Amino acid sequence: MSNENQLSLFENSNFQQKDLIPTDAKIPIPSGTYPSMTELAQHCNECHRCGLGENRTHAVVGRGNLKALIMIVGEAPGQNEDETGLPFVGRSGQLLEKILASVELDTEKDVYICNINKCRPPNNRAPSSKEMAACKPYLFEQLRLVDPKIILLTGATAVKGLIGDKGAMGTIRGKWIEWEGRLCMPIFHPSYLLRNPSREVNAPKWLMWQDIQAVRAKFDEIRHQ
Repeated sequence: MSNENQLSLFENSNFQQKDLIPTDAKIPIPSGTYPSMTELAQHCNECHRCGLGENRTHAVVGRGNLKALIMIVGEAPGQNEDETGLPFVGRSGQLLEKILASVELDTEKDVYICNINKCRPPNNRAPSSKEMAACKPYLFEQLRLVDPKIILLTGATAVKGLIGDKGAMGTIRGKWIEWEGRLCMPIFHPSYLLRNPSREVNAPKWLMWQDIQAVRAKFDEIRHQ
């Protein structure tokens, strides 16, 4: 069979590249694969690019405004998220809501919330490098679809998973990092704040208050450009 005939058969088939994506992490997910978050979410719930899909109840894709200026990225779902299919809905999520509300940021209007990994790791452990690499193409598609100007990375795993190792959280939190034409800020994960409840000057909660005010100021600056 000639190369032309083989090409003709391929072009006329019902095969679509994205039909293979959930089965193998070695298959790339090209930019523009998903026309909407709905299709992306459907694929995430069928995905087996890594082993985390074996035990999920729901893939946890995201929530909030699909055209938000701010995207908040965590590391991976916990039990509450796995059960509901929504990110940051447990105690950490409740605290995150309060932090955002303290500077009048609305999770339905001003932000979009998601994670590096869409499926819960066993015992809520941090996702491995391979698991993050398998899932990161979905996050890149979310970034393309939402197109945020500000990305808040909650905790060291989220920082490493998206923009690479930039140093200890104590050094990089609260600092703007330019990445792929967007402004990223590492911030403490809400679960860390729950474990460190002190409001004393320079305690984690006090530092978060400084950081979220800086985020609000940058949000207002970009919004009024």
